[in-house]
Amino acid sequence: MNVFIEELKWRGMVQDIMPGTEEQLNKEITSAYVGFDPTADSLHIGSLVPILLLVHLQKAGHKPIALVGGATGMVGDPSGKSEERNMLSEDVLNKNVVGIKKQLQQFLDFESNTPNAAVLVNNYDWFKGISFLDFIRDTGKHITVNYMMAKDSVKKRLEGENGMSFTEFTYQLVQGYDYYWLHKNMNCKLQMGGSDQWGNIVTGTEIIRKKNGGEAFAFTCPLIKKADGGKFGKSEQGNIWLDATKTSPFQFYQFWLNASDEDAANWIKIFTFLSKENIDTIIAEHTTDASKRILQKILAKELTIFVHGITELEKAIDTTEKLFAAKTASANSLSEDDLINIEGIEQIKINKNDFENGIDVTTLFTNASIFASKGDARKMIQAGAVSINRNKIDDPKLVPTNDLLLHNKFLLVQKGKKNYYLFEVCVG
Repeated sequence: MNVFIEELKWRGMVQDIMPGTEEQLNKEITSAYVGFDPTADSLHIGSLVPILLLVHLQKAGHKPIALVGGATGMVGDPSGKSEERNMLSEDVLNKNVVGIKKQLQQFLDFESNTPNAAVLVNNYDWFKGISFLDFIRDTGKHITVNYMMAKDSVKKRLEGENGMSFTEFTYQLVQGYDYYWLHKNMNCKLQMGGSDQWGNIVTGTEIIRKKNGGEAFAFTCPLIKKADGGKFGKSEQGNIWLDATKTSPFQFYQFWLNASDEDAANWIKIFTFLSKENIDTIIAEHTTDASKRILQKILAKELTIFVHGITELEKAIDTTEKLFAAKTASANSLSEDDLINIEGIEQIKINKNDFENGIDVTTLFTNASIFASKGDARKMIQAGAVSINRNKIDDPKLVPTNDLLLHNKFLLVQKGKKNYYLFEVCVG
């Protein structure tokens, strides 16, 4: 048995594993890679699992290689997609690659002089010198069309309404070549990824075997899902990003804090480094009184520290206590400093003249993009899902006046259970 694989197994992080993988990891320090798709300039929490695979790998003494797909990002991975995505310009891709590299450096040790220091690579560096004719002659000839069409990612797209472009069809060859290049030039013998990547990864091992008779291995982890069938990593506002400017540490903390009991019990194994004994104790304690949400609080704490650090965790907890722990108290109990310094909630300016001339809440909230349309705003207000200064409102025609302002200039608006906005009336 291999300690690294056994650790991942009890955490529920192994789905498919190629025979011989554990033996290879037991034999020597093994270089292993995971690829990251630069579709944005930040990774989101769906990327945390492959990041954690690399972190666990390095902790076990092996050498992680993080590949950012500057070249494959130009092609687009069809795995798990029902239609072809928009192609990104080279400038946008370069910006995204820089952002992702910066984030990966938070989690892995690239600086040490140890044999298992992490390495960061960009596949554009080797693809930029390869011509199309060279690629189809030297690599394409080793993989049959029948082999490529047998992959689930290809079959599903061919059976769909939109089919698949030649560009996307070649993606598995391009990713497979990455593995071959890393194997040949960096002695990389293992590729890891999500279960939707199994076909692409195995294509890489096949290219390695046929081009130079080399031996290569693979394993994948399950795709993370919510117990209720909802998409993991999504909130009402969209993706939960690792970049604090896209998803504030408060919003990040709240995502994990609001996990269901079932999800939290699974996610605490996958997304934290707590020991099995510690996790079993936490789950048992949570079960005795689930209303205290001990499991969710520890999950949110561990993840926020891992991604944003202890200082941002403390700010997120402070904001949570101000907005939720005292939500039965009057909003007047919040000082001006409290309101100004609340981290993570959107702050919106209102022109003083517009406010004093009278603007109804439906228009106010729609103009601020809290709601997509006035119809949506009216529906939510009439349903009692909107509060001003912790008091529910039900009249879409309500016009806020000066006597409603906190400290003569603020409105604390809540939409639903979790979404807060601070309006400030300003001159000019």
